[in-house]
Amino acid sequence: MNTKKYKKLKICLAASAGGHLTQLLKLAKTWDEYDPFFITTCEAVKNKLEQYGNVYITAESNREHPLKVLKVLFYCLRIILKERPDVVISTGAAIGCVACILGKLIGAKVIWIDSITNVEKLSLSGRLVRPISNLFLAQWQQFAKQYPNVFFEGTII
Repeated sequence: MNTKKYKKLKICLAASAGGHLTQLLKLAKTWDEYDPFFITTCEAVKNKLEQYGNVYITAESNREHPLKVLKVLFYCLRIILKERPDVVISTGAAIGCVACILGKLIGAKVIWIDSITNVEKLSLSGRLVRPISNLFLAQWQQFAKQYPNVFFEGTII
C-alpha cells in the first residue's frame, strides 16, 4: 500500500464583490480537497470566507482608474508570490484578471469562468485572460461556438 502523502493543490480564488464573488461562492462545496485562498474586494464576506482559507481584501479597481489598478497589481503580486498557487480560478472583473495574469507568470494553471451577466460578448477581463487560460468556461452556449478554446459546461447559478 502506498503511504506517500500528497500535497493538496493550492487554489487562488479571485473575484470582485457582488455577482462575480456570488458565482464563485456557488462552487464552495468543491474546495474541500484543495488548499484555497481568496483575493476579493469585499470586506463584508471576509469572515464567511475564512472558514475555507486565507482571505486577502484589496481595493476595487477598473480601467477608469489606472493608478488604482497599478496599486492592486502590486498588492496582488505580493499575495501571489507569498501563496504560490498551483491554480488560479476566477469569475471575473479586474481583480480576477490581475490574479490570473500574475498566477500565470509564476507557472499556475488558469481557469476563467466568464460571468453569466455577459450575454452579448465575453467580458473585457475575460477577453484579456482568454489567451493565457488553461480552461476558459462561458456560461452562455453561443460563446463556445463564437470563440476558439471557450467551453460551455452549463451555468453556475
